[in-house]
Amino acid sequence: FIIYIFHNQTPAYICELLTPYSTGQTLRSSDEGLLAIPRSKLKTRGDCAFAVVAPRLWNSLPKDIRLVETVDTFKRLLKMFLYRQAFNF
Repeated sequence: FIIYIFHNQTPAYICELLTPYSTGQTLRSSDEGLLAIPRSKLKTRGDCAFAVVAPRLWNSLPKDIRLVETVDTFKRLLKMFLYRQAFNF
């Protein structure tokens, strides 16, 4: 779902919830396709919000999956990644 945001295929209100990670300086992590994880005010419900969970999950993906150019390639790589995690390959 987040891959569609990078390809401008989602509604604006969802794009507003997710922001690219950036710092004041140029770092090696600036070109890794990371999303900023906002601080939540409530630990019980705030940490379950889409704006918090989606960037956390996205950032946990390997770099080669986050930086793909097409949605079809993303789906294929994500499927292989999840399969390997589930069955310890």
